[in-house]
Amino acid sequence: MSTDAEQAHSPHSTPPPRPAHPPRTAPAQPSAPPPRPTAPPGFTPDPDTPILGVRAKVPFPRGTAGASGTRVPPRPSAPPRTGALFADGGLFADGGRGGRRRPPSRTAAAAASLVLGLGLLGGAAAGSWLGDDPDAPPSTADTYAHARSAWHSVPVDDLFPRTLRGKGEGPGGADRVWSRIAVAPDSSCGGGFDPLLAKALAPVGCKRLVRATYTDATSTSVTTVGLLITTSGPTGMRTLHQRFVTEKLDERTDLMPRAYAAKGTAAAGFGDDQRASWRIRILTDAPVVVYSVSGFADGRKVTDPQSAGEATQRGATSAPAQSGLGNDARGIADAIEPIFRRALSTITETTS
Repeated sequence: MSTDAEQAHSPHSTPPPRPAHPPRTAPAQPSAPPPRPTAPPGFTPDPDTPILGVRAKVPFPRGTAGASGTRVPPRPSAPPRTGALFADGGLFADGGRGGRRRPPSRTAAAAASLVLGLGLLGGAAAGSWLGDDPDAPPSTADTYAHARSAWHSVPVDDLFPRTLRGKGEGPGGADRVWSRIAVAPDSSCGGGFDPLLAKALAPVGCKRLVRATYTDATSTSVTTVGLLITTSGPTGMRTLHQRFVTEKLDERTDLMPRAYAAKGTAAAGFGDDQRASWRIRILTDAPVVVYSVSGFADGRKVTDPQSAGEATQRGATSAPAQSGLGNDARGIADAIEPIFRRALSTITETTS
């Protein structure tokens, strides 16, 4: 039996164990995101449905039925998308530069505002197209269109009444009465005007010409009144009106309308040489030129014709002024114009 000392120095003895070092601690690794839940067998989820380019924020509600009628679990929400709100990079697109993303709440608010704005604009447009106010006045285009057909839609007695009364329209403010003695068949404008006047009116065109001739209570004067229906639009009529006013074309004796001398009437001898006074008005709210020309019923020639505007001025001493032919030309034209407007208004209301 060996002693404890011998066992300590024996070559075959086992050395004492070495002290263990403390274990090395590995650096903390970030925890991996939890795996995306997979769909249950036999279920194919619907693709995300964009609403104006923005995915729905609220997932498919729990417990609702899918396309097959089975109850499906909720779908996990996807992270917000970046880039253009519209797939085609249109309005509100950020150009795909990967810039700062909008919070989902602001994106949804912007989309909602856009939908609301488009809805309001669309509703306003639909209201203007489908719900026109029946009491609203007709547009200029409607007025022009109806005026071009009024000449054959209005009875002759309504357009050219058998009797016209002019209160205070005679010389010195006397009342005048004119009686219709002839109505010309509707025609083109050929022969209705002196050549230079026809050239001046040419820019607005001629669709139709309607005329009638009146005489005064004593049958000593005759006056032809006419309505030239043009083919022009508002711009052309305004341009012509401005030219007549600026250049005073309605006062030139070489720009007079011609009379309608109906055979077998007091106007049978009413030719070019018998013209004494005239009036021309270019309307701008309708494609119409209203004019008149007056003369003596006995066929006498007039050497100093004068426009109605000049012949009705205070102190005028010309033959047209003293005989009242200027008053006849002005009074009859001014009476027919509102009659035509009323007829046009009636037609417009009837066809609207």
